[in-house]
Amino acid sequence: MTGTAAGPAPVPVLDIGGTHVTAALVDLAEGRALPYTVVRRPLSARAGADDILDTIAEAALGLPDGHGPQWGVAMPGPFDYASGIGRFTGVGKFESLAGVDVGAGLRERLAGRSARLRFLNDADAFAVGEYGGGAAAGHDRAVCLTLGTGVGSSFLSFGRPVHAGPLVPPGGHVHRLTVHGRPLEDTVSRRGIRARYAALGGPSGEEAPDVREIAASARAGDTAAAQAFRYAFDALGRALAPWTSRFGATAVVVGGSMARSWDLVHPALTTGLTSAGGPDVPVVPARRPEEAPLLGAARWAQGAPDAP
Repeated sequence: MTGTAAGPAPVPVLDIGGTHVTAALVDLAEGRALPYTVVRRPLSARAGADDILDTIAEAALGLPDGHGPQWGVAMPGPFDYASGIGRFTGVGKFESLAGVDVGAGLRERLAGRSARLRFLNDADAFAVGEYGGGAAAGHDRAVCLTLGTGVGSSFLSFGRPVHAGPLVPPGGHVHRLTVHGRPLEDTVSRRGIRARYAALGGPSGEEAPDVREIAASARAGDTAAAQAFRYAFDALGRALAPWTSRFGATAVVVGGSMARSWDLVHPALTTGLTSAGGPDVPVVPARRPEEAPLLGAARWAQGAPDAP
């Protein structure tokens, strides 16, 4: 599987999350991850550094030979993406990687199969992937959100994530914003929605349902469940509204596990945006939610768009 006259070798990528790692080879000419190459392994964000790196390397070494030498690696923050060093302190995940040179550790374990690792934030990888062939394609400026345990975000200008300047939130990430006088993720997160549901009279403690079950209850007519969703995503829209306007976004693209409850997320999010004076822009679901981080990591590894 080497490069030929028909096209270059596929790009190896890693998508690292708090519960799993996915490795794949991406064919950028076709704009897809090659399905027969995808390797997925469970990963504990609370394990020791060597165990985490060993698991990531195991997934990477499960890929077929013949790929290109530059890897793209999507990684959650806080992380020094330029140096490949973990900055996880006080965040409850990957704490053992704080101060660890993850890039060096992986290159050593990849035993000559890597000339360079290019890291980028996992939400940025999702956004770049959606820009390359998903719902953000054709939008010079787009805001992309990943809704899962918390809120991931990326502000894209011509396909490049913007992390500084007056047009974006601090660091270019909305999770640093506040709403209703509290950090955004106190409201818009797995724990936030569960806490709101409990406060409205839903089960709490060991009997507390997860977000998927709360969504099902909302569809079944549970008023408290429906209100918990409306409160969370209306708040997200209100927090996002001024930044969507300043940035001049022409689309808001939403992915992540909570986006599967689009019938509940979309109306509340759009209501929050408009009621807070946000621009009238389309709010759309990701077109390639599972594949986008892999495609974005591959584009980043190859220097597109303008990877540092």
